[in-house]
Amino acid sequence: MPHRTAGLFWGAVGVFAFSFSFPMTRLAVMEIDPTLVGLGRAVVAGLLAAVFLAVRRAPIPARALWPRLALVATGVVVGFPLFSSLALRLISSAHGAVITGLLPIATAIMAVLRAGERPSGGFWAAAALGLTAVVGFAIVQGAGRIEAGDGLVFLAVALGALGYAEGGALSRLMGGPQVICWALVLSLPVLLPVMAWRIAAVGWPQAGAASWAGFAYVALISMFLGFFAWYRGLALGGVAQVGQIQLAQPVLTLIWSALLLGEAVSGATLLAAGLVLSSVVLTQMSRVRR
Repeated sequence: MPHRTAGLFWGAVGVFAFSFSFPMTRLAVMEIDPTLVGLGRAVVAGLLAAVFLAVRRAPIPARALWPRLALVATGVVVGFPLFSSLALRLISSAHGAVITGLLPIATAIMAVLRAGERPSGGFWAAAALGLTAVVGFAIVQGAGRIEAGDGLVFLAVALGALGYAEGGALSRLMGGPQVICWALVLSLPVLLPVMAWRIAAVGWPQAGAASWAGFAYVALISMFLGFFAWYRGLALGGVAQVGQIQLAQPVLTLIWSALLLGEAVSGATLLAAGLVLSSVVLTQMSRVRR
C-alpha cells in the first residue's frame, strides 16, 4: 500500500478512536475530579506502556531523542488531557468537540516548525476555512466572547498539536508505539507524585460505573492504543496532511455526544461541523512537500 494511502488509513483509525474521547471524558468528570481524570489516564497508560516496552524488549532511545519525547509528553500526555478534562466541567462534549476542529491547522503549523513540512497555499486556504468556522462558532455560542471553557480547549489544542507534530516526526525514526510508550514512561516520575497529592487532597473518587467506564476508555484507548494507529499514520502520510483528517473528528464526536450523553446538537453546531468537514476534503486535494 502506498505510504500516503496507508497513512490516511491509519490516521482514520486513530481519529475514530479519539472521536469518543470527549464524550467519555465528559462521563468521567461528572463524578471524578477532572485533574484525576486528566492525569490519571496518563498514569494508567504509562504503566501499560512500561509493560509493553518490557515485553517487546524495546531499546532505550538515544539520549538526543529524550528532549523530543519530553515535548510529546508535554503535549499529548499532560497538556491536552488535563486542560480538556478541566474544560468539560464547564462546557458540553458537543461544544468542545467543534472547537477541537482547530487541532488540525494547529498541527499543520507545528509540522512546519518541527517536522520540516511545507504545505501549499491551497492547503492553508482550506485549513483556514475550518479555522474560521470554529472560531466563529465559539464566539456566537459565547454571545460575542470566548468562554472560560473555550479558552481551556484552545490551550489543550495548542499543546496537543505540539505533541502530534513532534510525535509524528519521531515516529519516522522510532515507530508510533515506541514514541507514545516512551513519552508515557518518561512522564510517570512526574505524574505519580502529583496524582498521590491530588488523591490526598480530594479523596478517592466515589463514582458510578458510567464514570469509571469513561475513565477506562480514555486511559486505554485515547491515551494508549489510539496513538499506535495515529502516529503510524502521521509517519507514513505526513503530519500536515494526515493531521487534517482530524477535522472529521468533531462530526463523529457530535454523533457520539447525542447518542451516549443525550446532548442537544443545535443548527449552528451542525453548520460549523459541516464547514469543518468540507475543509477536510479540500486539504486532502492539496500538496504538502517535505
